[in-house]
Parts: sequence; C-alpha cells; structure tokens
Amino acid sequence: MISRVKQIWRYLFYKFDENCLKEIKEVLYPKEYEIFLGMQDYDKLHSYLIYSKVKKDSILRKDEKYMRLALLHDCGKGRVTLFRRVKKVVFGDKILEQHPEIAYNKLKNIDLEVAILCRDHHKKMVDENMKRFQKIDDE
Repeated sequence: MISRVKQIWRYLFYKFDENCLKEIKEVLYPKEYEIFLGMQDYDKLHSYLIYSKVKKDSILRKDEKYMRLALLHDCGKGRVTLFRRVKKVVFGDKILEQHPEIAYNKLKNIDLEVAILCRDHHKKMVDENMKRFQKIDDE
C-alpha cells in the first residue's frame, strides 16, 4: 500500500530529470531511446528509478538485457491519466493491462529478447532473474 501512495506522490509532484538522458542514451539502442523519449514523464521517472535499482542488483546488473528492460518495460502504456492508473490498481483496466503486449510489439523488431522480457514482466511463471526484476518493479 505504501508503494502505491509513493507512486501517486511521484505522479503528482516529481518530474523526470532530463539530465539522466545522457546515461540512458548510452544503455539503449537508438530506436529504443526514441521509444523511451516518447514515454510519459511519470513512466520515464519510474523506469529510471527501476533502472537505478537494477544497476545495484548483484545479478541483474550483469545482464544488459535487464538494464534495458528496466528502462523500457512500461513503454506500452502510452498516455495514461492518474485516474486510469488508480482504476487499474483498484478495479483492473483491460486497456492498461495490455501494456506488456504493446511494449512487445514496439520492441520485437529491435531486440526480440528485450521485447519478450517486456511482454513477460508481469507473468507469474518466470525464471529467477525475472522474479528479481518483478520484486524491484513492485517496490
């Protein structure tokens, strides 16, 4: 519950720091970087925070696919209001719940492995690395 309150607080009061873009550009492929730039500010901020935690993870930081997943995992959300985000958490939202598949479609012709990781980042039956990623994403 506390993590959800933090998310709302960030959505309302925090802005993505454009100074992080240089580092992000070094991690992502050029087409992935363009997709990242097209994300909503909240999703950029959230993704960068996840990326920062993945960089500190003793296992995930060794896999550049997970570094890129951290930055791109929510790229399928598009423009989403705070109301729709809250609705998804409380009641569910069929459109927003499709964001992993949308991310997969955006990325599959750039890097299929990262696209599959994006598609599967909310699935239950996954390997240990994805479980580690999910724990970080859910904090």
